[in-house]
Amino acid sequence: MNEQIKVLLVDDDERNIFALSAYLKAKKIKVETASDGQECLDKLQQINVDVVLLDMMMPVMDGFETLEIIRQDEHLKNSKVIALTALAMKGDMERCIEAGADDYCTKPIDINVLVNKINTLINKK
Repeated sequence: MNEQIKVLLVDDDERNIFALSAYLKAKKIKVETASDGQECLDKLQQINVDVVLLDMMMPVMDGFETLEIIRQDEHLKNSKVIALTALAMKGDMERCIEAGADDYCTKPIDINVLVNKINTLINKK
């Protein structure tokens, strides 16, 4: 099932991109990457992905601003987005969901939990 899945991983930390990409590829998930919100938006205009894995804490354009633009864009608004964040305080999950994320995953990422969330979102189509 995973072989058709393609995600866009958006994170400003190269170590996170490297580690998560390796884990996802090991699970037979195709991975495209972007290092900031603007690059994410540019890539979403050029490629089709099943799910966007969006780091919420990035410089310049953070995940909240990026998500707001995605949800307002006629062509992107139905994109499936999982917020990735080190924010694990009470209310943070709600804040991400209210901003338009379909789901939420805290860092450090449990790859099995993340893959289950990706599969669940894709099967909701």
